[in-house]
Amino acid sequence: MMRQSAWRQMTAPELWMGLFALALTLSLTMAEHMDQRPALQTSPVLHRHKREWLWNNLYVEEERPTYIQYYLGKLKSTKSGDRTHYVIEGEGANTIFKVDEKGDIFVTERLDREVKSKYNLTAKLLDTSNKLVEKEEKFVILVTDINDNDPVFTKSFNASIKERSKRGTKVIEVTATDADDPTTANGELVYKLLEGGDFFNIESTTGIITTKYENLDRETQSSYVVVVQAQDLRGIKQGGTATTSVSIAVSDINDNIATFTKSSYVFSVKEDMKRGQRIDTMVLEDRDEIQNKDPIFTIAPSSDIFEMERSQIKDGNLMLKQGLDYETKSSYTFFVHVRENHLQSPADNKDNPLIKAQVTIQVLDVDEQPEFSKSIYNFNVIEEMMVNNIGVISARDPDQANKAIRYSIEDKDSPIGINPITGQLFTVRKLDRELVANHMFQVKAKEEPNGLESFVNVNILVIDINDNKPELSIEEIFVCENDMAGTVIGTLSATDKDDNLPAFSFTLGKPNANFSVIDNNDNTSNIVLKHGGFSLEDSRDYVIEIGISDGGRPPMSSITSLPIKVCRCDNKRIHTQCKAAQLKMGVSVHALIVILVCILTILVIVILIAMRKRHQKDALVTLGKSEIHEQLVTYDEEGGGEMDTNGYDVSILISAQNDGSMSMRQGPSLYAMVKKPPTACKGDMAVMIEVKKDEADHDRDEIPYDTLHIYGYEGPESLAGSLSSLDSSSTGSNLDYDFLNDWGPRFRTLAELYGVDGSEGSDSPY
Repeated sequence: MMRQSAWRQMTAPELWMGLFALALTLSLTMAEHMDQRPALQTSPVLHRHKREWLWNNLYVEEERPTYIQYYLGKLKSTKSGDRTHYVIEGEGANTIFKVDEKGDIFVTERLDREVKSKYNLTAKLLDTSNKLVEKEEKFVILVTDINDNDPVFTKSFNASIKERSKRGTKVIEVTATDADDPTTANGELVYKLLEGGDFFNIESTTGIITTKYENLDRETQSSYVVVVQAQDLRGIKQGGTATTSVSIAVSDINDNIATFTKSSYVFSVKEDMKRGQRIDTMVLEDRDEIQNKDPIFTIAPSSDIFEMERSQIKDGNLMLKQGLDYETKSSYTFFVHVRENHLQSPADNKDNPLIKAQVTIQVLDVDEQPEFSKSIYNFNVIEEMMVNNIGVISARDPDQANKAIRYSIEDKDSPIGINPITGQLFTVRKLDRELVANHMFQVKAKEEPNGLESFVNVNILVIDINDNKPELSIEEIFVCENDMAGTVIGTLSATDKDDNLPAFSFTLGKPNANFSVIDNNDNTSNIVLKHGGFSLEDSRDYVIEIGISDGGRPPMSSITSLPIKVCRCDNKRIHTQCKAAQLKMGVSVHALIVILVCILTILVIVILIAMRKRHQKDALVTLGKSEIHEQLVTYDEEGGGEMDTNGYDVSILISAQNDGSMSMRQGPSLYAMVKKPPTACKGDMAVMIEVKKDEADHDRDEIPYDTLHIYGYEGPESLAGSLSSLDSSSTGSNLDYDFLNDWGPRFRTLAELYGVDGSEGSDSPY
């Protein structure tokens, strides 16, 4: 915003022009005086050339109205005359500034110093031919400032200060700008507070706001708004002004003690509350913000049953540390103390804060589940024995009612039973450690008659006895033709399913003239030759019976037949050719039982199938004629693929034919009506067709061959017509097979089989 200064309004334009003219005259007079001084004769170097241009810098006031151009100054030169004229060049020449032939300079436009503060120009003195009379000279026109701009705050200001800050603490620095010349009073600003001076000060030249006192309290007043004024002309009344509001927030510190809202608390807690759960919350009152709230809780006297924890909003949560029992203790009383950590002293509420509260816990009785005497039960049972007293499961009702307990095992297939009254465990069937070494199940204890129930885990470890025979464990044994007497041809070892430490011993089941067994006393034995001289040409097979004892209590033994091969070996006893020994391994009783069961099952299945077929034939004999006729009419459809054999039981037709209950069509069959070529011309295809035809003619127990095998993939969507023999006759076919003769030699045989001779109307097939 442009405006004339108050000082400019109090001064007439004529006064300004007079002063400017006086200053210009003094400058020119001094210049002429300087030029007229005699030159120094002491040295030609100091001789000064006389100056022709006579002026200094020119000044023009900004914002001066230009209704008509006004005089600014005059160009002067000692070489000017009637035949010379002046010319100016440079910034604003001949537009803003104009010069006449006499050198008078005029201003034609209003100037603004804030836009441009000076103009650089060049003066020239020319003759009538526009040639320089003397060297051109540069000069400057300066625009003088007036107070035509008010101060401006270019942004908003927000600040914060901690409560209880010391006096003189810096809050914020506010600054304004003024477009006027900062080197003059027009651009010098002074700051002062219009509002907020009760709590804050401001430095007049810098705009820094500071605290005035130390009693800022966020809980009393959390924010302030300060109004700041900036004024130019060093703050005199005529100066321009600007104002801004500064928001100052008072930030919180921990200067208040957290206190309880009441002096005593009573909480009711059920005795079955789980450990680690929250009983209730003891709310605190704290005027500080939550980030500065820092309470610490303690229980007096210290307790192993209860504890205090700080909640998310920093109140006190009373937690259950251990389980409660109404029958043992029904109430508890203690005190909870609270104190502040990192408190700024002295606290605002230091007078009588409520930092101690009495807490009373009342335990409520509930119907509780039965309690077992142990958390888990472990018992041992010897395998293959019926045990009536494995151990006792014990549970009780913890309530005052002390109800009777009834025991049960949920797993109906468990080999362990339990007495429902006493909780005594017993075996339902013998246990086998080799099948299951450890039985785990749950026992349920339930209050009578329909009360609560609970469960406990029971582990039964099966103790092993020596009830399994040792088994021979060895790879193939062979004797070389070149083995000598005393040669060890193999080492025997054994395995045992029992858990006892084995002490195997090996013997020959019966004396053997060729081999002997020598115990190594390390649960192995060697097979040693008694003599040599074995040969591949010998037709005899060598088998020895090995007896094994496990040394247990009672000892278990077994006898196993071990075949020995005869081989031809190299010098390192690596066989290159062997004669397979006859395997005479024994078959166990379990294997024999399985084989017998399989044979009996197969026999039963065969008998059932035979009886079913017989029953079907008997039923077909009794079928009426109309039933069979209906089946024939219904079957008159195009092939349905596999649905043909599923939808129509062709065996009915066959059975009816065999039993004579259905009158068969008299006359030769379809195959008999086909023209038979001479035997000499028959090819392989003709022979195959004859064989298949003959099989179909004489097989009365099977469905037609073509229905089962050839048309199994035809269906109602097939583009091929039906070729079923059931829909064919010797006289009803309109097919002409003569076209097969045109298909080449590969189809000649078929053309001969299905073609007709000249006697086409004859009833005879030949």
